Amino acid sequence: MASNKPNKLAFLSMPAPASYVAGLGRGASGFTTRSDIGPAREGPSEEVIAEARRKRGEEEGGGGGADEPPEQFQDPDNEFGLFASGTYEADDEEADLIYDSVDRNMDARRRIRREARENEELAKHRAERPKLQQQFADLKRGLSAVTDEEWDSIPEVGNLTRRKRRREMYDRTYAVPDSIIVGDRSKTEYENALDPMQQESGGLETPLESGTLTNFVEIGQARDKILSLKLDQISGTANISGSQTSVDPKGYLTSLESVVLKTDAEIGDIKRARQLFDSLVKSNPKHAPGWIAAACLEEHAGRMVAARKTIKMGCDNCPKSEDIWLEAARLHNNQDAKVILANAVTHVGQSVKIWLAAADLEHEVTSKKPLEHIPNSVRLWKETVNLESSVVDARILLSRAVEVIPTSVELWLALARLETPERAKAVLNKARKAMPTSHEIWIAAGRLLEQDAYSDPDKPEADRNKLLEMVDKTIEAGVRELRRHQVLLTREQWMKEAEKCEEEGSPRTCEAIVKATVAMEVEEEDRLDTWVGDAESAEAKGKVGTARAVLAYALKVFPDKRDLWRRAAMLEKAHGTRESLDAILSRAVHHCPQAEVLWLMWAKEKWLTGDVPAAREVLEKAFIANPESEQIWLAAVKLEAENGEVGVARELLTRARMVADTARIWMKSAVFERQHGQISTALEILSAALTKFPKFPKLYMIQGQIYQDKKDYPTARASFSAGIKACPKEVTLWILASRLEEADGKSIKSRALLEKARQIIPANDQLWAEAVGVEERAGGATQAKAVLARGLQECPTSGTLWSLSIWAEPRPSRKSRSVDALKKSADDPVIICTVARLFWAERKIEKARQWFERAVKTNEDLGDTWAWWLKFERQHGTKEYQEEVVRRCIAAEPHHSPVWQSIAKDMKHAGKSTKDILEIVAQELR
Repeated sequence: MASNKPNKLAFLSMPAPASYVAGLGRGASGFTTRSDIGPAREGPSEEVIAEARRKRGEEEGGGGGADEPPEQFQDPDNEFGLFASGTYEADDEEADLIYDSVDRNMDARRRIRREARENEELAKHRAERPKLQQQFADLKRGLSAVTDEEWDSIPEVGNLTRRKRRREMYDRTYAVPDSIIVGDRSKTEYENALDPMQQESGGLETPLESGTLTNFVEIGQARDKILSLKLDQISGTANISGSQTSVDPKGYLTSLESVVLKTDAEIGDIKRARQLFDSLVKSNPKHAPGWIAAACLEEHAGRMVAARKTIKMGCDNCPKSEDIWLEAARLHNNQDAKVILANAVTHVGQSVKIWLAAADLEHEVTSKKPLEHIPNSVRLWKETVNLESSVVDARILLSRAVEVIPTSVELWLALARLETPERAKAVLNKARKAMPTSHEIWIAAGRLLEQDAYSDPDKPEADRNKLLEMVDKTIEAGVRELRRHQVLLTREQWMKEAEKCEEEGSPRTCEAIVKATVAMEVEEEDRLDTWVGDAESAEAKGKVGTARAVLAYALKVFPDKRDLWRRAAMLEKAHGTRESLDAILSRAVHHCPQAEVLWLMWAKEKWLTGDVPAAREVLEKAFIANPESEQIWLAAVKLEAENGEVGVARELLTRARMVADTARIWMKSAVFERQHGQISTALEILSAALTKFPKFPKLYMIQGQIYQDKKDYPTARASFSAGIKACPKEVTLWILASRLEEADGKSIKSRALLEKARQIIPANDQLWAEAVGVEERAGGATQAKAVLARGLQECPTSGTLWSLSIWAEPRPSRKSRSVDALKKSADDPVIICTVARLFWAERKIEKARQWFERAVKTNEDLGDTWAWWLKFERQHGTKEYQEEVVRRCIAAEPHHSPVWQSIAKDMKHAGKSTKDILEIVAQELR
């Protein structure tokens, strides 16, 4: 049965279309094979292929070929091809706009980031490599202070081109004409005969161009006669209404000399200003400042008559302006000013300034009381009270004043100050009732009670305390009443009032204000930080009483905060007395018995005052509260050792090793025995301590140094090696081991140790600085610079390395090097001290002193900085400056810096004070 399904492969036996070209559909050119055409048959020509493509396109209905330009897809109105049948609608246009806006936003965002990155790179480049004009900007600004004499003293620039100068410029000679020689010879000769024409005329005559002669002698005589005639007329030869005037001719000439002559430019400016003011007063005659300015212009021009005329016109046009009347009074003499001010009172009778100006012109006190005209002026009442010489009269006037003006706080307070304490209380009570919203009245009441408490030195202590308690109650009641009357002063305003009371000598009132208001507007969790900030701010302003009151209130709320007690103790130490400091420390250890630092501060203060038994008693109490405290044991040992009780100190150390048994106590025991010459005992203690604490590096350091002092280098080397193995991250051990090898004459091994240490402890500036020192001591300056450069690459912010780099530079380039160092490590005290030394070398004394001050403020623990400053003051400062540096160094008690530590830890200087160490270090510094 035949199948009806079509044969899918039947097209293979069908002939190809006439326009068919193999491979054309996938973009290839037509091709033929040898099996199709046989050997040496050419393919279809270009024309045939083009025609085939054209027919193929028409048959498929494309309406175009491959030769269409690509711009067809850019114009939606003329688009054809795949989407030619689609319609370009508003949605399509909106989508295109959205895509365009997204593209623009993306480009803008990338542009902002790109520009920011470029600006950051440019700023970094300019910071690392500034322009020459930026490096010398400070020098340019300094040229403004150069005086003319210094400019003139600058030598001329010589020939720096190293070229041969032309000989003819300096060796060329010229022949001088005879006329010059004859003229020079006749310069010093004098004529001893007059010209015949001058002899006939009797004077010096000069011929003019017109041929006439000028007789200067006659002109001079005529001028003298005219001047003499004018002086005679003024001095009294002429009668004026039957009376003569007496004028001193010398005084007249002197007055003529005092006349200021104005230049043409000034005269022109005055004329233009006069025109402007004329236009101003004509356009707006009721504008008083215009008349005042016009009168001042005439006064400046020296035309007082015109100025008075102008100000009179102003008074006529602006009679209600007090300023124009005052200006008119100023431009006239005393008598005329009285008349003017009397006229002013008729127009502005309520002006306080007019009445005060009129009172100033009066010489009699009884004429200076204009209160009947303006009884409500506080200023007039105050001026009137000041005129009274009697306290009784002033009190009567103030009593009347507060009746007339009951709302003036100043008048009430002035009256209270003039009354007795008892009557002053009554006055303040009346003032409080008259002004219940005034906080000044309540503060004045508190100050009055405090003044009454200390007015009588023989007053019993109970009465004095009762009055002081009344101060607190008065301020508290005042705060409550003000709050009840809706007068809500902020916490900052109350603190300012407290500071004002302290400044005016009322510390107890200040304390009462702080107690009543310091807790206002403060969240519970922020109280401690807020109060500490208030105390620091008050102390910075110099208001110690306010700071003390704030800390006292904070300690009542937080009695168990040891840091708060320590801050209060430091405040008393800096600004209080020994008694107040002792009281605060006694309370501190009572509330915080476990705070070792407070016990130590108390014992130290007792020791500094010379009361050693009291210091021992404090430490005994501290032992009871802290029986295993390492710091208290060591403080007791130090106290006994420095007071000559060596046996007691040794016994304390033995007991401490049994009770506390810490690595530091064992180390201090070894150091104690070493300081007192018991080397074998110290080595035994160290051996026992190393078995207990093998990871404590200072034990290995002390052991190695003892053997090094004994010249036992192999044993010392073994101690340092054991320490390095046990504590490979301890920098000081590596440095001591390196110095041991250097002392043994093995610089190569010293370098190797430091290189190994830098591999184990990378980026450590102390190791790099020690490596630089090894190279310098070995005599290799070039190698030292190379090592220093490598160290700066690894530690670019190290102040120690930058300081070495600055001093390694030649002197002219040290300043620019210091600028780079400050940019890399601006707040490093070593760099700041180095800059101060540079100013010292340049003899810039004040700048050097300022930079030394800045260095010690940055870090007070660096002893070398204090020593450099003292050395500087010894050379350029006064004795007061030197004593101030020593005093501040003793207060700071520095412990670090290379030279300071080497001197302080030397056995020869054991037991010396901070002052002695400072003196030795200042002598050792080079």
